[in-house]
Amino acid sequence: MEFDLGKFPIISILEDMLEVPEEHNEKTRNNPSRAYVRDAKAMAATPADVIEQPNAYAFVVDMPGIKGYEIKVQIENENVLVVSGERQREKRENKESDGLKYVRMERRMGKFMRKFQLPENADLEKISAVCNDGVLKVTVQKLPPPEPKKPKTIQVQVA
Repeated sequence: MEFDLGKFPIISILEDMLEVPEEHNEKTRNNPSRAYVRDAKAMAATPADVIEQPNAYAFVVDMPGIKGYEIKVQIENENVLVVSGERQREKRENKESDGLKYVRMERRMGKFMRKFQLPENADLEKISAVCNDGVLKVTVQKLPPPEPKKPKTIQVQVA
């Protein structure tokens, strides 16, 4: 049995992930957009833990080498927590004459992003974010549980 690889989008996705130049792609394939692939790579490269505490949710995200002011923490679409930013390569004054060259580059540079769907009991007015030693901790307080409804008593009229 033979397979027509052109019918499977995995080749196209791999080409986008490997950033194969556009002229090598067939324009007729249903490729995910470059922005989608870029965002997917950014999310995959940003590890996080989500912890439920009695009164809050904690989102702990590794951010080595990122300064707190380079991190953006936002709420979008009313209940989605978004942590994003960009890790940039160290800037060197005189690139050509300093004699440095990379022998191996494994640390990911570029944009990073994580999105978390917040539960219904998240208090969007009580969110804090602290970055310490390359670890970002976003704390979202929980709303207090609703008061149990008391039964309503109806006065019975005598006719």
